[in-house]
This record gives sequence, C-alpha cells and structure tokens, in this order.
Amino acid sequence: MKYSILRVAAVSPELTVADCKKNADIIISLVKEADAKNVKLLVFPELSITGYTCGDLFLQHSLLDEAERQLERIADESAGTQVLFATGLPLVVDDAIYNCAAFIQNGKILAMVPKTYIPNYSEFYERRYFTPAPSKSITSIKLSERFDEVSFGTDIIFCDKDDSSIKIACEICEDLWVPSSPSLKHCLAGATVIANLSASNEVVGKADYRRMLVSAHSAKTLSAYIYADASHDESSTDMIFSGHNLIALNGSIKAESKPFAPKNTLLIADLDMERIYQERLRTNSFTSSSRRTLNDSYENYEVIEIELGENDFCGNSEKVSIGFSSQNESKEKNSAKLIGGVPKHPFVPDESDALNERSLSVIEMQAEGLAKRLRHIHAQSAVIGLSGGLDSTLALLVTARAFDKCSISREKITCVTMPCFGTTDRTYSNAVNLAKETGASLKEVNIQKAVRQHFADIEQDESVHDVTYENSQARERTQILMDIANKTNGLVIGTGDLSELALGWCTYNGDHMSMYGVNASIPKTLVRHLVAWFSKEALSNGKEKLSAVLDDILDTPVSPELLPPEKGNISQKTESIVGPYELHDFFLYYMLRFGFSPRKILFLAKEAFSEDYKADVILSWLKVFYRRFFSQQFKRSCMPDGAKVGTVSLSPRGDWRMPSDASAALWNAEIEELEKEL
Repeated sequence: MKYSILRVAAVSPELTVADCKKNADIIISLVKEADAKNVKLLVFPELSITGYTCGDLFLQHSLLDEAERQLERIADESAGTQVLFATGLPLVVDDAIYNCAAFIQNGKILAMVPKTYIPNYSEFYERRYFTPAPSKSITSIKLSERFDEVSFGTDIIFCDKDDSSIKIACEICEDLWVPSSPSLKHCLAGATVIANLSASNEVVGKADYRRMLVSAHSAKTLSAYIYADASHDESSTDMIFSGHNLIALNGSIKAESKPFAPKNTLLIADLDMERIYQERLRTNSFTSSSRRTLNDSYENYEVIEIELGENDFCGNSEKVSIGFSSQNESKEKNSAKLIGGVPKHPFVPDESDALNERSLSVIEMQAEGLAKRLRHIHAQSAVIGLSGGLDSTLALLVTARAFDKCSISREKITCVTMPCFGTTDRTYSNAVNLAKETGASLKEVNIQKAVRQHFADIEQDESVHDVTYENSQARERTQILMDIANKTNGLVIGTGDLSELALGWCTYNGDHMSMYGVNASIPKTLVRHLVAWFSKEALSNGKEKLSAVLDDILDTPVSPELLPPEKGNISQKTESIVGPYELHDFFLYYMLRFGFSPRKILFLAKEAFSEDYKADVILSWLKVFYRRFFSQQFKRSCMPDGAKVGTVSLSPRGDWRMPSDASAALWNAEIEELEKEL
C-alpha cells in the first residue's frame, strides 16, 4: 500500500425490513461504487441484509434461509471487485442463531464474525433471538456447496499481504459499549483497524456520546475505527435510527456523517496507517499491556491474508459525497489526491472556534509555566529583549500574563530595546509602543559602540557582513540582558521559538540562551496566531492602541535585523534565507511527531501546498530542513528550560535525545533519490 494510506468507507444503505433481495441489490450496488472509488475497506451496518428490526421474524426459517442465499448472491455479484467489505446477517450454526458480520472480497466469503455481547435490556431484546459468540475462538463452517468452508469466530485478523500496517478485525455494535470490548484484545493482538457493524438507535444526546465513545476507543487502542450505523429505514415501531457513521484514527474523528443524512452516501476517509505504527512504537505502555494481557493467546488468532492492492488518490475521488472537498480537482488525473486533503499548518487548527480555544490553552500553559518558575525562586522581576518582532512580542505578552498570575506589577518587567546596525524605525517604534501599552518598563541600550569596540578587538572588518558581523550583535544583546537581570535580581525570558530551534536559526550563546524560554515549544506558524489572539483580546477590552501595535507587528516581515536596512526598510528577511516557516513547520511536525521519511513528507507536502509551491521548490526546502536539523543539534542539546505545550518539543531532557554528531547520510540519500525522480 503506497505510503501506508488506507481508503475506508462506512455507509448506511437504503433498507426494506425483511426484504433480503432488495437489500442485497443495494449492497451490491454500493460495493461496486466503493470499488470504483478505490475504497479498500467498506463497512455496512449490523444485520444489513435483513434489517436489524425484524423482531420475531428472525425465528422464521424463510428469512434465515433467504439471508444466506442473498449473502451468496452478494459474494457472486461482487466478483471482480477488490474492496474488502463487511455486511451483516443472522446465521444459523449448530442450532443457534448468531448475529454475524460476513467479510467478502472478490466474490469470496472469507470469514463470519459473530457478535460477542448480546443486549437484553430496554428496547433491545436480541437475546430472544441471538446467541453470544461461542467461547471457542475459531471454527470452520460450510455455508453451501458452492462455497468453501469459512472461518467462524471472533479472533480473526485480516492482514494485507503487501502492507503489514493494515490488520483488520471486527466487533459488532454492543461490543463497543461494554467495559471489555473484543476490539481491545484484537488491537493488543496486532489489529490496527476495527470495523464495527452497528444498529444504534437515536435518542437525545446519544450522537454526542457515540462520537465520544468511538473517539476515545480509537485513542485508547491506537487504532483506526470505522463505525457503520443503521439508516432511518429501519422500523420505527419502537425506535428511530439515524445512520450516524464515524471514522476515527488514533482518537481523532476523520470523517462523520450527520444523523439522518441521505442514505446510500459513502462516508470515505483516507487513513494514514503509519501514524498508528509510529504511535505504537513510541507508546511502550501499549506493548507492555499487550504482553501482560495476552500472554500466549496470540496463537488463538487466525490471520487471513488478503490483497488490497495499490491505492490511487486520483480519478473520481472528487465525486465522493463525504462533506469534504478534495483539493485541486481540476488538476491532471495522475496527480495525488487524498480525501479531505492534508492541513497546511498541522500545529494550527483550521476552524476559528478551535483555534481560539487552542490559542487560549497554549497561552495559559506558557504563562503558568513561567509563573511556577517565578514563584519557585521568589523572583519579582524579568528582563526581555524587545525587538518589535513576533517572538519577543509573544514572550512579553505571556510574561505579563504570568506576572498577573503572581500578583507582581508589570512595571517589574524590563523590556530592553537594543538598536544596532539593522534596526528599522518601524520595529523600534513598535517595541517602544508595545512596552508602553502592556505596562512594562522600557530601557534603551544602543549597542553600536560596544559592537564596534568588539570588532576592533577581534579585528573584524565592519564592512564584511558575514556571520561574525551578525552574531557579534546577537551575543552583545544577550550579555546586556543577562547583566541587567543580575542587577534587577530577575530572569532573562527567552524569546526563541520551536521553529528556530529546529533550524538552528539562533546564535549559540546569544539569543540561544535565557533563564526560561516561554516560546520553546511554540512553532512559528502558531506564534503568529497567538499574537493575533492577543490583538483580538486587546480590542475586545477596549485597548485599541495595543491591538494596533500588535497588528502592525503581525504585518512586519520576520527578521533578526542584523544587516543594515535598505532605504529604511528591513533588508534581511528570514524566510528568504532559510525558507518558508509554514513548510519547515510542516516538515518538523511529520518528522518528529510520526517519524515519517523524507519521501512520505514530500508526498504529504505536495498534497498540502500544491496551490502554493511547486514540487521541486518544496523538495529544495526539505533538503535545507534536514541539513540544518542535523547540523544544529548541538544548540538543542543545551537549550534552556521551557514548558512543553504541544505534542512536539525539542527539549533534550525528555522529548528529543539525539547525538550532536549523528549523520544525515541516510536521509540525504533519500532526498537525492527524490531529486532524480522529479
């Protein structure tokens, strides 16, 4: 499976209660539609061949026999399709009726999985008809003379022949709602995908609970979870069903149909199975739980090998009705397409409400981390180098919030502006106004004279604008901040962010050093949104001047301002040198969070940024990213304290332990291969 991306679908089909033939017609049609859309796993609801609400008709031989006949017809008429699908029916085995999921692929019935937990409460009286799955793990049954014997039991895993990350198991409706779901054991035995054929009635509030349950279970088992719910064509004698389908991955809902959405609509999602693999690798408590729980019971599982074939993210994926729009639908057909696309900014939520909530949460964590340090050492002052740029702005705003938490006057925050050769009027003015509007103290120290004296001491030609020219200014600034902090008995607050640490875009023993780095785990793309959040908060509180300053800072190009301006404007723009931060943050997220290879990251980046950058441009900056990331580890090995606020951090004390002299040859070789392929 290319890039280990599995296309899955859940569907609530049109249904006629007890009319197996008509239901089978719809199922066959949907299987063919899913196959045409390159779906590899399709899940139908519980008892979808007969309908869930047949009541005592389940005890009629006519219905039971017809359900089996139509199962065989579904298998026959789906021959030639590649999609693995699961549909539901009542099945008689050894004089008992079981509520089963039948797994079928390319005209062949592969296995029958019975429901483990049969409810007998409230409106659900399944025990009247159905028997719980037998305690014996696996047996074989014969459906008819036209079909081979098939496996019957719960402990079955379908494993893709070409991609070991795809291991599919099954549970049915109530199995999810009980304390010890069969899927817990399936996942501990290696399953990565759980198919749930369900018929869950709708009552007030149940959709929210169902969503929470699927999400939490997927998170707990580090798995993909496909939940297919019965449609509102089920009998309404005593209950209403809504067709509320859900697809989750590692706890995140990837696709969801609204209750009572149109029937026969495939809910499709592309699931990155490598995320499960990587998450399980790094979560060793999952492995420990597996060994402790299962012991030797792995041997009881039957593994059925399947061939799902190569995926294909192009062609008619834009025709899928799932509530998501595929990107670049006008592009040529041989370009990659992932349903739902790939977010450009993985550190930043897309929805405005989620972004506001995330911003407040991050800011509170930053401020609380600093407040804890201030309380611990009984500090009553702090020192910040205020440049008029984004990072130092966020650091000041967070520090002010921390001082409020500690009931310390903001006047005890000393903002130091240190103009030198590259300082522009715009950034200088913004720094001065920002300190004033936040209630902090401001101190100006022009460092030109000191830097020139240093140039003379080390025999540096001032006209040579090399790295020595730049770093001498950065180190002078840090020395001043440290010494002022000593005079005021305070902390130097670090302003550098996660993106700069990843790229090594900081001066060793210069802005690289501080006594507490409040932005240490904040990527540049998120820094911008946090400052914007403060601007909106200021405006809502009637602080128009503060909001205006913050807005102008947001509009200012990112720059260390170490080179002389050109006609009064910033001449040194960071992103022109190291590359766009939105790309580097994207690379950083998928490299650190999931351990993806350069090839996989390039594929995802092309999906996310196809409207913004050509593939060769993305690859060129990816090459820069790996070169700088490996060569600059020594700066991260001694980075100051700073609270982790997200899932990605580069702290050497817990999150990222890498030798400073590790070779990048393996990653560079893969990038060279990619360059040849473009």
